[in-house]
Amino acid sequence: MNPPTAHRKQVKHYDDPGQGHELTFSCYKRLPLLDDEHRCQELSVAVDRAVRRHGFSLLAFVFMPEHVHLIVLPEEPTARISDLLFAIKRPVSYRIKQDLLARESPRLKQLTIRERPGKTAFRFWQEGPGYDRNIVDQGSLSKMIDYVHLNPVRRGLVDHPAEWKWSSWRHYEGVSKTTDADLPKIHALS
Repeated sequence: MNPPTAHRKQVKHYDDPGQGHELTFSCYKRLPLLDDEHRCQELSVAVDRAVRRHGFSLLAFVFMPEHVHLIVLPEEPTARISDLLFAIKRPVSYRIKQDLLARESPRLKQLTIRERPGKTAFRFWQEGPGYDRNIVDQGSLSKMIDYVHLNPVRRGLVDHPAEWKWSSWRHYEGVSKTTDADLPKIHALS
């Protein structure tokens, strides 16, 4: 009998222009690594750059302490979810690792794993593609945006979505007429 092989979660990305995607990805071991203002700012910058460079519009988001929800819309035929996720995760991980090294943070050791003898790797994000749900109609899209925005309330982190800084809720509710420079830019639905 052959030994069992490691099973790795496979997610099929359907990169059809015009279909939205609700993307969820987690911090390593679901640790609350996004409980820090600086790290959320790094993530915000990476999301902004990645959606512009890879042909997507960002429709909604929420950064939770241990995971991220993004709702994106491919705008170009060449837009690929896997490229977008790589362009978000890689620079965030790199910059945070550099910050931890500079500060000689004990968290660096917690996030460095042994892949094999003599080989270690820094892990800010959980390995794998996360979760990708295609959104094909406007009704489902509106419900998914509401679901994402209510995440901090359901978790008991705030009483109302307006109280959670790292969310696009204020954009949709028109609460703030000015854009918070720390947040990624939302491309509103027409």
